[in-house]
Amino acid sequence: MTQTTTRRVLLCFCSLTAVLSYAVAQEEDVGNNSCSSTTLMFKQLSTQLAEATRCAENITSEWSDDQTALVINSLQTLTVILQKHQKTVCQDVEPKQCPAAVAQSKGGLVCVTINKRRYCKPMCNEGYDFAFLRNSRLYEECSADTRFKWTTHYIGGNKLAVCNKSSRSIAGAKTAYFPKNQDCLTTKSYNDLEAQLIEQFENELKDIEGKTEYSCLVCG
Repeated sequence: MTQTTTRRVLLCFCSLTAVLSYAVAQEEDVGNNSCSSTTLMFKQLSTQLAEATRCAENITSEWSDDQTALVINSLQTLTVILQKHQKTVCQDVEPKQCPAAVAQSKGGLVCVTINKRRYCKPMCNEGYDFAFLRNSRLYEECSADTRFKWTTHYIGGNKLAVCNKSSRSIAGAKTAYFPKNQDCLTTKSYNDLEAQLIEQFENELKDIEGKTEYSCLVCG
């Protein structure tokens, strides 16, 4: 290995492990951070992760097994922290008597409130399909009329759908699937894509009278 390659390996590895370790540490010290430092931390984290991902694709073969395991362990820890935060999206909205709907893994939920009624549309990522037929059942509801329980195939719970691996997407309506190469997290990562998805759902609810509030997308 040349000195230049060695330096690149060490730089990329150190950058990735350092930023992941720092991010995990923030979970324990978040109360001590000001708004400005939190914003700065996000910018540093997102920038360094993007750079580490870009360079790591070419040089991970140079890493030792121990180094690879360290990165995987840090990524898994960070993912657990981020997923825990992600699940708080769409909570504490009207009607507050409704429990938070659980987004299915390999997909997500797009939700809105209209006239004190909460509507959530389950969506599956590309390559996955619903366990039950949903062609004529675009969304689920939670309101006073449903005794503040979700209308769902899964009795007594807050799980609205399950997305199973499938080569064909036929169980749901066409708009119940994320576009090709645009899964839930990709959509959530770009404000314009998320806004388009929410707007589409709002249009599907246009026959329901009332003001649309608390629109959001949550990924499983």
